[in-house]
Amino acid sequence: MRKTDVIPDREDLLREARQLAPALHALARVLRWGGITESGLPPLPPSELDVLRYVLDSPGTGTKALAHELGLHSSNVSTAVRGLLARGLIRREPDPHDRRAVRLYPTMSAQHGMALIEDSWAEIFADALATLPPGERSALTAAVPALHALGAPLRGRRAPARD
Repeated sequence: MRKTDVIPDREDLLREARQLAPALHALARVLRWGGITESGLPPLPPSELDVLRYVLDSPGTGTKALAHELGLHSSNVSTAVRGLLARGLIRREPDPHDRRAVRLYPTMSAQHGMALIEDSWAEIFADALATLPPGERSALTAAVPALHALGAPLRGRRAPARD
């Protein structure tokens, strides 16, 4: 720690978190539903969207890793996987090292669908950003690296999923 670094007071951190967390949650909710709706795709339950996003980011993942990383019960992951399989958005392949286990991979339909959703998210955000003064837009853009960095300790706090 440098001499110029100041350790924030716990109460100050809690006050900031109480403002930031609900705002981020509300934005995530708007994007989740608005992106799918505006993309023209059929709605996906939140757990299926989370599983699909993870499989797109980590092709070849197993269901146990999915449950752990997403903080879901294995039964909920299984339900989401069945739904995504039925929609043709993921495919299962046997694990080459353990034939009892499976690996999950996104289909081309999933990749195309997520591209449509992300394009819709960009459109939704662009329309909202257009209503903000330039200084607020710049502040939000400048916060992107910090928001990415915030994700690591938040994921690290996740308790293991239980069955």
